[in-house]
Amino acid sequence: MQHSAAQDPADLPDLAHTHARPAHWLATATATAAVVALAGLLQPGPAGATAAPAAPAAPRPAPAPEAAEADYPLECRGAAHKVAKRVSGDLDGDGNPETVAVVHCEAGSGTPPSGVYVLTRGRGEGAPARVVATLVAPKDGKNVTGLAVRDGAVHATLLGYSSPDVPMCCPDEKEQVSWNWQGGAFVRVARAEARSA
Repeated sequence: MQHSAAQDPADLPDLAHTHARPAHWLATATATAAVVALAGLLQPGPAGATAAPAAPAAPRPAPAPEAAEADYPLECRGAAHKVAKRVSGDLDGDGNPETVAVVHCEAGSGTPPSGVYVLTRGRGEGAPARVVATLVAPKDGKNVTGLAVRDGAVHATLLGYSSPDVPMCCPDEKEQVSWNWQGGAFVRVARAEARSA
């Protein structure tokens, strides 16, 4: 069947959707905006963008034990003791510092022998520091210089006397000594040196 090229417009079917009106465009735009907004709300977030829970803060190390108030195993015959030097550092690898103190009895003159003690915090809140190791005892008759903590070890220079005839003012022996924490105890390593006169 062949249609004629010229048809009367009145003979064409009425297609309402082919005639756009402003209300039609407004409804279409509103529906499109609603679909886009809804899609944005329902869309999952980007992968890996969720915030991880905050890691707990690392515990801060406890302060080094205070050397002044510790109870030292010294026999000072009624005299006071003196903390001549103190250094701190983590000696046993637990993350908390220990204190190493050089202590001797107070003397009116001369240089009394020293003790070298390792202190840890006291048991309980406000308790004084405790002596947990004696590295050098005063009975050994040594004077201590050059005390330091490096790389988890205690380092010191010990001055002593080769005989009772050596004057107390002038020690004639010198040792470079270090102590390392090994197997639950402090292990001493020494290198003897003759002191030059």
